[in-house]
Amino acid sequence: MSKWWSEYLHLNSEVFDNLAPAKLVECALRENEQNKLSASGSLVITTGKFTGRAVDDKYVVFETYSERVIDWKNNVNKLDLEHFKNLKLAVLRSLNNQEDAVYVMNQSVCANESYAMEVRLITKKASSALFARNIFREQVKQYPLGAFTILHNPDCLVDYKNLGLKSPTAIVINFESREIIIIGTGYAGEIKKSIFSVLNTLLPEQNILPMHTGANVDKNGNSSLFFGLSGTGKTTLSTDEDILLIGDDEHGLSENSLFNFEGGCYAKTNGLKKEKEPDIFNASNHFTSLLENVVLDPITREPDFENTSLTENGRSTYSLKTLNSIAPSGTGPVPKNIFFLSADALGVLPAISKLNSDQAMFYFLSGYTAKLAGTEIGLKGIKTTFSHCFGAPFMMRKSHDYGNLLKDFLSKNPIDVWLVNTGWYGGIYGEGKRYPLLFTRQCIRAIQNGEAKNCQYDIDPIFELSIPRALKNVDSTFLNPEKLWPNQNAYRETALDLKKKFEENFNKL
Repeated sequence: MSKWWSEYLHLNSEVFDNLAPAKLVECALRENEQNKLSASGSLVITTGKFTGRAVDDKYVVFETYSERVIDWKNNVNKLDLEHFKNLKLAVLRSLNNQEDAVYVMNQSVCANESYAMEVRLITKKASSALFARNIFREQVKQYPLGAFTILHNPDCLVDYKNLGLKSPTAIVINFESREIIIIGTGYAGEIKKSIFSVLNTLLPEQNILPMHTGANVDKNGNSSLFFGLSGTGKTTLSTDEDILLIGDDEHGLSENSLFNFEGGCYAKTNGLKKEKEPDIFNASNHFTSLLENVVLDPITREPDFENTSLTENGRSTYSLKTLNSIAPSGTGPVPKNIFFLSADALGVLPAISKLNSDQAMFYFLSGYTAKLAGTEIGLKGIKTTFSHCFGAPFMMRKSHDYGNLLKDFLSKNPIDVWLVNTGWYGGIYGEGKRYPLLFTRQCIRAIQNGEAKNCQYDIDPIFELSIPRALKNVDSTFLNPEKLWPNQNAYRETALDLKKKFEENFNKL
């Protein structure tokens, strides 16, 4: 096997090259006494200060290519090439000047091998190598998109001010050298999302729409997409009985198929219950699955998914192979249905509504959901959130680059697009109630089964959305949001305010 890593590593200690998952678990338990095994054998770790993404510490090296394609207004910091070179030297020095072993991994992304890219990881943490082993795909013979190398050392301390950084934490992408540096944070999601950001930049040049979406295919061979921001239900709703999961988070859409970027899932664990989400629960309680910032019962060693004392963003990473119902190829046909998921904490969007082509583009480029008190430090009440393409932090190009690709796909294919409110009804958060998961599943199942083809619709007078009057096996009393509010004047006032925010946001794009 080629020792590609010798270009970076010149240390005297051992280099562990592409270890098996079980061996990585053993190494992780040895290297940090705080790492634990759960009762079922999943590896449980904590990630320190950062239990989520460092949203203000994302950088792209400023050079000819990035200057042309990156949307620098999208909270992306510029780093000049000289600072990157010095940062790279500092990180390599920290990796080489240590007694502990270093772990290297070779994997791939993109189930459609015409767009495969090799992912190379160098890290000092066995748990991070296990994360990569779970989340990315196995190696393939050829890589049309080449390779990207990740230099990963959460404990590396640098003179950040003299390196052009805002803090000791940095996630830096260099498209010219095809390298990524991650320091100052142990949150594994940074590894995953940095590669996602790379694919989101490169694939549109291949006429591929990269998407922050779950995907599945039913028994009739029809596939569905589930766009949504974190916490809106991508993983939950794309995983269902009698449905084959293609993937829960990151996909590409070509002219004749869709394909998963990854080989695993990165699921939120807050409130995870076996009776509600059996596949995700079982996969999370599986030997070699990785739990981040999940509290263990000190006696039974069972994960306590209700305990959010460490964070509300507890995470589980597991290989798709641990699930019973998956599409083995990681691919599927062009979707019949696309669902935009919004957890509307204002309680005014319909539970489900059908979008025309103009509305589909509007809601895709809006990417609406709501954040609640407690999900971010200092956040009080309800915060309406717009994230274009349902994934703005990872969509490095201008929003219309992705919007135009989606518009083209919709014009060429008979795809139905739906807006789904996985949030509240009957009032705002704190006054109304959240739509039951079973009800939302029933709506989606009815659409996937073709029950909505001939149903009648009412037009919402404020958002002009088409709301089904009835769906088979669905409680129709939940379908019209205005009727669920005890005070219709309060509903209209809240709905008009949200509509205004939609329009103000869209005018900025």
